Amino acid sequence: MHNPATIADLPDGIVRAISREEMALLPIRRYEGDVSQVSSAADLARALEDIRQESVVGFDTETRPAFQKGESHLPCLVQVATARRVHLFSLRQPEVFPLLAEMLAQPGSLKVGIALANDLRSLKQVFAFEERSVLDLGVVARRLGLTQTGLRNLAGIFLGFRVPKGARTSNWAAPRLTAAQVNYAATDAWACRELLLRFRELNLLQ
Repeated sequence: MHNPATIADLPDGIVRAISREEMALLPIRRYEGDVSQVSSAADLARALEDIRQESVVGFDTETRPAFQKGESHLPCLVQVATARRVHLFSLRQPEVFPLLAEMLAQPGSLKVGIALANDLRSLKQVFAFEERSVLDLGVVARRLGLTQTGLRNLAGIFLGFRVPKGARTSNWAAPRLTAAQVNYAATDAWACRELLLRFRELNLLQ
């Protein structure tokens, strides 16, 4: 794991918390680039080539929502954002497991996300891997003294926009994702990568 810097002061103009009212005034941003839903050997090869070129990728997972007490599900989807596109890997397809395991173990590629410990723990129940070079942006935010460490709050504070959450509780186990699900999933991974780049720009990491 990378160790984020412990910094007492935030740069000018960066607040430690954002209210609902302030969030509501921010513009909504969605990922507008290329999205690849990996479904063939050719898709896998393209995804692997793209990810291998990257020193930083945004990383996220989606899980079918649980509405009953005691109910839980394993992740259904993995999203990986590079500088060029977002790749969506359906975990209904075991052929994606070796690529994801390689990416997660690659020390030269920094995987960034929010609440990654939970994601990785659940993902290990689907396929085996050993993660390296993983950075949880929520942990960085807590060490900076922020109490709002979710993706949407951090995007509002550091990126100045709202990340929509409309498809969050939809059925991620469906055989085909809707356009809204694809956009939601891609936006989350992209926003994680954008946050890392912003943290670097503000010298909030070592």
